[in-house]
Amino acid sequence: MNRLVKKNMSAVLSALLRTSAGLRAKWERVYYHALLSSRIITPLSESAVVLGTVNVYGTRRVRFGEDILLYPNLHLETQETGDIEIGDGVVLSTGVQIVSMAKITIGPGTMIGEYSSVRDANHDRLPDRTIRSAGHTMSPIVIGSDVWIGRGVTVLDGVTIGDGATVGANAVVTRNVPAGATVGGVPARPIRVTGFTTLFRRGPAHADECNPGLEGFFRCTSEGPGMTSRQSESIVG
Repeated sequence: MNRLVKKNMSAVLSALLRTSAGLRAKWERVYYHALLSSRIITPLSESAVVLGTVNVYGTRRVRFGEDILLYPNLHLETQETGDIEIGDGVVLSTGVQIVSMAKITIGPGTMIGEYSSVRDANHDRLPDRTIRSAGHTMSPIVIGSDVWIGRGVTVLDGVTIGDGATVGANAVVTRNVPAGATVGGVPARPIRVTGFTTLFRRGPAHADECNPGLEGFFRCTSEGPGMTSRQSESIVG
């Protein structure tokens, strides 16, 4: 194509696209909403904002609440008895993958960052079996309300993340996170909890010191040397 012709045609098309951008955006939202609605087996609220393609695989047992915001290129999959339940006001950013063979619950107001993965099943290892034919182990995942999960986080099977918790980018969550905690790293460990102080230790002296709740979480995951409550205040805020 002649460069001058290309330049003139591009200028005309660019002007048309600019003037029609608002109308096209509205129709795209209607289209992607309808496309997602056709791919799941439960009703999708008209309050849902769907900004791009949401890929749904398997048994399609996915339920959405009100006022959700879904960015493009999501992967939602349910297999066997798997079920995904997404609460009101949840935001799923670009590239998020949620795969369930048991049950995954995401509470109201939670935000999950780009390319994060939430999977409630793992491949099993059995003698004389390939990894593909060895089957799976599975355990439900519960993510509470108003949780902030950063970009690239992996949440593994059996984990509960409490209300108001924050998970730093690229963390791998392998154990429960108490409400209000901030965790990060591989595997995810405590970083800060507002107003919380305790005695940090290298680890539990006895198994019964791994108590549920925030104090038990800090005791059982801290790898640093022992420190006083005063010293811990400067770390956890």
